[in-house]
Amino acid sequence: MLYPQRFNQFTREHADTVAALLCGLLLFFGWFALHLGWLGLALLLLPAAYVIGGYESAREGLTTLFKEKELDVDLLMIVAAIGAASLGLWRREYHLIIDGAILILIFAISGALEGYAMARTERSIRSLMSLTPDTARVLLQGREEEIPISQLKVGDEIVVKPGELIPTDGIILSGYSTLNQAAITGESLPVEKTVGEEVFAGTLNGYGALQIKVHKPAQSSLIQRVIRLVEQAQTEAPPSQEFIDRFEKGYAKIIVVAGILLAILPPFLWGWDWETTIYRALTFLVVASPCALMAAIMPTLLSGIANGARQGILFKNGAQLEKIGKVRAIAFDKTGTLTTGQVQVFQVISVSEYTKQDVLKAAASVESYSEHPIGKAIVQAAGDLDLVGAIQVQAIPGQGIVGIAQEQQVIVGNAVFVQKYVTNLPEELREMAQSLEQEGKTVVWVAQGNIAEVMGVIAIADEVRSQAATTITRLKKLGVEQIVMLTGDNQETAHSVAKAVGIDRVYAQLLPEDKLDVIRRLQQQYQTVAMVGDGINDAPALAQASVGIAMGVSGSDVALETADIVLMADRLEKIAVAIHLGRRSQAIVKQNIVVALGFIMLLLVGNFLGNINLPIGVIGHEGSTVLVTLSGLRLLK
Repeated sequence: MLYPQRFNQFTREHADTVAALLCGLLLFFGWFALHLGWLGLALLLLPAAYVIGGYESAREGLTTLFKEKELDVDLLMIVAAIGAASLGLWRREYHLIIDGAILILIFAISGALEGYAMARTERSIRSLMSLTPDTARVLLQGREEEIPISQLKVGDEIVVKPGELIPTDGIILSGYSTLNQAAITGESLPVEKTVGEEVFAGTLNGYGALQIKVHKPAQSSLIQRVIRLVEQAQTEAPPSQEFIDRFEKGYAKIIVVAGILLAILPPFLWGWDWETTIYRALTFLVVASPCALMAAIMPTLLSGIANGARQGILFKNGAQLEKIGKVRAIAFDKTGTLTTGQVQVFQVISVSEYTKQDVLKAAASVESYSEHPIGKAIVQAAGDLDLVGAIQVQAIPGQGIVGIAQEQQVIVGNAVFVQKYVTNLPEELREMAQSLEQEGKTVVWVAQGNIAEVMGVIAIADEVRSQAATTITRLKKLGVEQIVMLTGDNQETAHSVAKAVGIDRVYAQLLPEDKLDVIRRLQQQYQTVAMVGDGINDAPALAQASVGIAMGVSGSDVALETADIVLMADRLEKIAVAIHLGRRSQAIVKQNIVVALGFIMLLLVGNFLGNINLPIGVIGHEGSTVLVTLSGLRLLK
């Protein structure tokens, strides 16, 4: 029973290919029977070729006609083939039935080739589905038990042995290993991971056993988000494809009307005989159909999406691949984007009434509720201190955070923010803060009390990403006209980082709504503007930008959901790769459209001059469609 099952599975997966093969065999034997004079057998075999080869096209064409009240190219092909067969039966010129069958066969072969081409495009993305195992090894009361991934809960502890796939996102509790993250982030080299670091579902564990704590639901893991976004990208048509789809509907109607006129008027206007007139009208239906034009865009864009996915660049849909190639200005967030975001406490300075530990403890009590990298750095620095819980904690993006700890209000943030709660900032402390900021440090002020008073400042050091400067240089060489940096940080720190990476234009001390305004102003001047960010405070600007680009590893969930493109490995140099992919895809689309329209014009001229017959018209028409589809697949390389 195994072989019939495999055969059935093969026929389901390759139905178009099987239909084209059977159609070709029936056509060959029908032609052979007709050649030997076995008319009865030929009239059995050839209609069977029509039905098997044309069934799918007829079904799609009739569905479009009756459900959407629209004509499409599938129906035009079937009408042309049936018209040729009817003309052949009427005139007893059975070679016309062969011509119609050849039309059906070549259309079926074209459909099979397009299906194969699209499958190749999608296969590399669909392979993401198999990157996660079905079960996870969970520690329950000291013993291991395998359970389905869907049953994992936040807080579960799982064991991953050497050589196994990580089943879900989590934090390492114990163990040390190297992980191959190529399938998720596009990084070619394994990455070392140890206690406290995050691991991602679908990555391959190296030589060490790991004990991991699940910190988010399995369906919210990075790989599952990628899969959902890719599925969405494959179903959403970009604006150019939507235009072509609308064009096809109107164009098909024009072709039908023109075909009817060509089938009626020539005998009266030019004295053609009816057989020649109808034959030329049927050939016109074939050669004027915009199949190649329809295939000019989506295979190219899907190939680009697949190419990007292999390199750790996730395009959420084809529209973003189109837009990134047109970008004229780019805005970068600073912390976590141009810098690593792996910030550390560099120095703590307290006023005389407090100790450094007092400043750290107060700040960490409220920052423990923050997702901001600076907040995490403060909490990490205060790890040995006995922190107290805080209530009524409220984070103000781009400014700071406020809460109540031990019945005392605690304010942590930049100088402007803290000054809303205290009467003045100590002058000596202000001078020290300015000196630290000139060195490129970020200074966080800490105040406490119901009548707030300054406790001290915490200097935070953030490392500039190693590839940031080369990325900016590459973007300028690509012709990006304007590159700016947007940050909520102070002027001194912002300019220090901008100088290090080669950005000339800086907007500092911005609130989220200020970043939004800058993006709008850039769009007025440059039209297509990209925004690169990673945090919650970047989400409004990412949404407003023509193309929002989020950092996939360090980025917040809000930023990832809002952005149009995700850099899975947080590698800035991939932005230049994305722009190159976008520009190359647009070049290929334009080439494809020129080829498609050129073939249509040549075939129409040939038809009216009477130099081509129906099979040649079909070969030219379907050949151009296959050529354009294969051209789009060049982006897979």
